[in-house]
Amino acid sequence: MYPPELVAPMKEDLTTVGFNQLTTADEVDEMIESSGESLLLVVNSVCGCAAGNMRPGVKLSLENAKLPTTLATVFAGVDGEATAQARKYFLPYPPSSPSIALFKDGKLAHFLERHHIEGGTAEMIAENLKGAYDELF
Repeated sequence: MYPPELVAPMKEDLTTVGFNQLTTADEVDEMIESSGESLLLVVNSVCGCAAGNMRPGVKLSLENAKLPTTLATVFAGVDGEATAQARKYFLPYPPSSPSIALFKDGKLAHFLERHHIEGGTAEMIAENLKGAYDELF
């Protein structure tokens, strides 16, 4: 577990642009079941080498004509229960932090694992997500 004061700015990086912070397994289940047409679910992380570009990339992806209708996030290493529950919906993909999941009609439709994120620029991450939004919505 990381100290709350350490992760607060990293959480706020997404919540200030409209992401719902999920902290329990029930919140994750409810979000996925009630998300409607589409959900972007981000596994946030302290990792600077991957999450440092992931958060800006995710925010940049929201500058697109087609967007997910619901935005949510869990924080690996902080919100353990919520993160573990979210990962159940990501199967068959193994646990990965950070990671980005896009759901359509409650089903996993697009997934970026850490190895897709790490080493990529924010722009590359954003373009990948925008392409998925355009294809799925």
